[in-house]
Amino acid sequence: MAPLEGLPPLLSPDIHTIILGSFPSRESLAASQYYAHPRNQFWRLLSEVLTDDLAQQPYEDRLPRLLTHKIGLWDVISMCEREGSLDSRIKHAVANDFDLLKKECPKLKKICFNGKVAGAYAERLSSAGFETIVLPSSSPAYASRSFEDKLAIWKKILD
Repeated sequence: MAPLEGLPPLLSPDIHTIILGSFPSRESLAASQYYAHPRNQFWRLLSEVLTDDLAQQPYEDRLPRLLTHKIGLWDVISMCEREGSLDSRIKHAVANDFDLLKKECPKLKKICFNGKVAGAYAERLSSAGFETIVLPSSSPAYASRSFEDKLAIWKKILD
């Protein structure tokens, strides 16, 4: 099985918050877009949190608008092997170079992790001086929580 490579980070010197997922789904990799799976609630959750309807915008408009809110995007894993899209199938994961965050984003204070797999890196980044929060996964595979329950926790992105 050939290793899969993740998507490039969405960073800016002005961001104060970044959301880190685990690794892009097959749909996201094929489209070269973060959270491209139509049932993933990521863009809908962020639209509610930011009161900015990103979910209804074309993808190419979402990223610059997210940066206007001073929020970046990336994943904790840069490369891995995986059949399908489930995080539980990830093998031979290679972490992204998080030193890049300090270099490229001097105003970065908060790192939010989209789900438990990404959240496994919270302690590592907390010890680097960042405030961290693990959010419930926006993935359609994580259906044990309602959208409203997830949203209540996702609103902590702005706290």
